[in-house]
Amino acid sequence: MVDMQLNYNHLRYFWAVAHEGNLTQTAVRLNLSQSALSLQIRKLEHQLGHALFERRGRRLHLTEAGRVTLDHANTIFAAGDELLSTLHQTGVAREAVRVGALATLSRNFQLSFLKPLLGRMDIEIVLRSGSAAELLLGLQALTLDVVLTNEVPASDALTPFVAHKIAEQPVSLIGAPHLRSEPASIEGLLATHPVILPTRLSSVRTGFDAFADRLDILPQIAAEVDDIAMMRLLVREGFALAVLPPIAVRDELAAGTLVEFDSLLGLTESFYAVTVKRRFPKASIRQLLDSVIE
Repeated sequence: MVDMQLNYNHLRYFWAVAHEGNLTQTAVRLNLSQSALSLQIRKLEHQLGHALFERRGRRLHLTEAGRVTLDHANTIFAAGDELLSTLHQTGVAREAVRVGALATLSRNFQLSFLKPLLGRMDIEIVLRSGSAAELLLGLQALTLDVVLTNEVPASDALTPFVAHKIAEQPVSLIGAPHLRSEPASIEGLLATHPVILPTRLSSVRTGFDAFADRLDILPQIAAEVDDIAMMRLLVREGFALAVLPPIAVRDELAAGTLVEFDSLLGLTESFYAVTVKRRFPKASIRQLLDSVIE
């Protein structure tokens, strides 16, 4: 029968090795023999019923069960440090929710996704940005809990990503009010004004190119940009129209500094929250997805 009373000495030794990543160095620092330290960790693994480390070369790497254990150990020992440092304040144990977001993704969309977590005293948000490849590697390594992107990642038996579609936004022609001209048709707008477009790697760009081809239009391209924030700044300069989802310039549209000239019929941008199949999923991530999935 598994002992349900956790041995915190064993947990402390595990915590030290997990942060060091090297059993020998940790043993020296703790003034223990390597065999004695290994024995303490094996006892913890036996009690928990799961392997906590796997060896790759000379370094130890956390298993999924090890990552879950480390999250709890961090909370436990942080609470202990807080108790020692101040007894007159009430501390609240906080769970870290690690969110990765594509660096080019709309900040307004990211904020909308995170809104259910904002202000929760039991949650600490860790937000990281990067390329799709970097973020998906973090997801596989369990250093991220969810990744926000506008592309569905490739998934196979070795990389079991799960793409949750959480929003779909129409894409429009956006520009400064003074660019409004006659005729106001989509053909007239694209014939009269240069456009700021996403790069050709974007699904929105692929859709726009097909849209323009169907209308037999060859637009004048003012800029090709892979960053939504940069497109937002450029269109605010008032020299060209931009192909954007309105959510990316929500504040400017509300203030009237930019206007939505025309929606590009049938053209949308989809947003996904990507997770990886885990034996020990975080309840907070499931609650978050349930609150935002349309």
